[in-house]
Amino acid sequence: MASAQHDDLFDQFLTQRGHETGPAGWVTEYNKKQCPECGGLHDRSATECGVCGWHPR
Repeated sequence: MASAQHDDLFDQFLTQRGHETGPAGWVTEYNKKQCPECGGLHDRSATECGVCGWHPR
C-alpha cells in the first residue's frame, strides 16, 4: 500500500504542474492508431505497439 500512496503523491505533484496523470491510450489519427509513447503508427486493429512494445493496460 505504500506504493499506492507514493503514486498518488507523485500524481498530485505532476497535476499541480499541468501534466496529465490519467491512463494513456491510443491516439487516433485519421484511419490509424498512434502510440502515445513513441508515436509509431499502426492499423486500427493493433493491440500493441510494434515499435516500442507499449500496450494499454
